[in-house]
Amino acid sequence: MPFIDLHCDTIARLLACQRAGHPARLRRGEPLHVNLEKLRRSGYLLQAFALFVNLHGTPAPAGDGGDPLYAQSMAARPEDPLEEVLTLADLYWTELAQNRDLARPVLTFQDLVEARQAGQIGCLLTVEEGGVCRGQLPLLRTLYRLGVRMLTLTWNYPNELGTPNGQSGGLTETGFAFLAEMEALGMLPDVSHLSDGGFWDVCRAARRPFLASHSNARALWPHRRNLTDEMLRALGDRGCLVGANFYAGFLGPGATSQPADLLRHLRHMIHVAGLETVALGSDFDGIDTPLAWGDAGGMDQVVQALDQGGFSPREIDAICWENAWKFFQRTL
Repeated sequence: MPFIDLHCDTIARLLACQRAGHPARLRRGEPLHVNLEKLRRSGYLLQAFALFVNLHGTPAPAGDGGDPLYAQSMAARPEDPLEEVLTLADLYWTELAQNRDLARPVLTFQDLVEARQAGQIGCLLTVEEGGVCRGQLPLLRTLYRLGVRMLTLTWNYPNELGTPNGQSGGLTETGFAFLAEMEALGMLPDVSHLSDGGFWDVCRAARRPFLASHSNARALWPHRRNLTDEMLRALGDRGCLVGANFYAGFLGPGATSQPADLLRHLRHMIHVAGLETVALGSDFDGIDTPLAWGDAGGMDQVVQALDQGGFSPREIDAICWENAWKFFQRTL
């Protein structure tokens, strides 16, 4: 089964491992949820790799902490968040250069088509924390030139662009300017982690489709990071995309991510937003709780659960890859 995953924190976790003296690499690194061998084994068409920067360096909440090495690395505030994101970008491009036989960078939809034709894994570069740009449009444009094609406007802290989940407020004037520039560049705005007010600001101001790369349904589990039904309907009405998050804390009360919980959210999001709106946004390597299917190498178990849970072959294809493929065909 082909897969497209809209979000993982693997590059940040890989850098944390290397800083701690562990010789992990992207090709077959452990204890990574995602490495290229696992992606190939599961048949991935595309993995979006986020350059995650913890802007203020305080320990991450559950669900964005990774393993102990990752959590330890995030506890120290980066001296310069911009330098940190550039260091992560260098690691990403270095790893891709060393694995040209397996992976190909995706800057346009045609790159994705060619990666599939060549039997390679497409790799889409994203940034999770718009604050690394310091509110300066030239830095946003520089990230675009470095290959970044998606930007999560906020993480869990306020920045120059807006306020995050669980806080009042929305986009700032600078945030609206960033949104307009991103659309002019062809960089996708990502509203996962954004406040409710910020979400609706993007809805009102955006002229092109955007996405929530790794969010679930708040009606099923009332976490501030999840989306309300009204938000899900708005995404569906605007031709947007939402990637279902695998983290147990966004799925329900259990301590382990279970397929049944993921399926509940997928069914609900399809019912509310429409089948064509729903995709996968795993949050692999940003998850600090166990998953019943292990990691990216175990995605066949998710497909099996979908099949046994009554999802049709058409629905399974749509969720696992076709919806994201068509979305990138329109937007990338």
